[in-house]
Amino acid sequence: MPTFVQILEFIGTFAFAISGIRLASAKRFDWFGAYVVGVATAIGGGTIRDVLLDLTPFWMTNPVYLVCSALALFWVIIFGKHLIHLHNTFFLFDSIGLALFTVVGVEKTLALDYPLWVAVIMGTLTGAAGGVIRDIFINEIPLIFRKEIYALACVAGGMVYGLCAWWGIGVVWTELLSGCSVLLVRILAVKYGICLPTLKGDQRE
Repeated sequence: MPTFVQILEFIGTFAFAISGIRLASAKRFDWFGAYVVGVATAIGGGTIRDVLLDLTPFWMTNPVYLVCSALALFWVIIFGKHLIHLHNTFFLFDSIGLALFTVVGVEKTLALDYPLWVAVIMGTLTGAAGGVIRDIFINEIPLIFRKEIYALACVAGGMVYGLCAWWGIGVVWTELLSGCSVLLVRILAVKYGICLPTLKGDQRE
């Protein structure tokens, strides 16, 4: 039976893969190209995390993550027209994947007895790095480098996880509150246009 963390990874993989495949379809990629973008989006952040933590990348020990990405591809193929007409589809699936993978990254790192600050960084990498790879593949400026709040939502979720663990809140509630905090920060940032100031260099005509 899969653990609760693995279930979160499966759902996050499916959600992130859909976000990548959805954007690849908008760029008119073929099925294989879209699948590659979906897989890279889904496993990219977790792979970087596991390599830094000196672990075997999670998808190399269980092919279900590649299967989840394939199911996401078929989902977009079957319901593609409906997804394209839904303006917030990409935001929804990307935010779900971001929240779930942040929780998984933080939890895995803490389980290896690393301090909270390392866990927050690993949670942010797990959540945000796959989106960076996706955006590079589709020739877009990575979302993490734009004004929109993205990686900071992962940082907020990691801090909430640490506070909940410190207060002795149960694991399931800790995961739920941490994931919801990532979603809440993303939704509020987009809804109200909350963003970081841009760094302005010398402007020469």
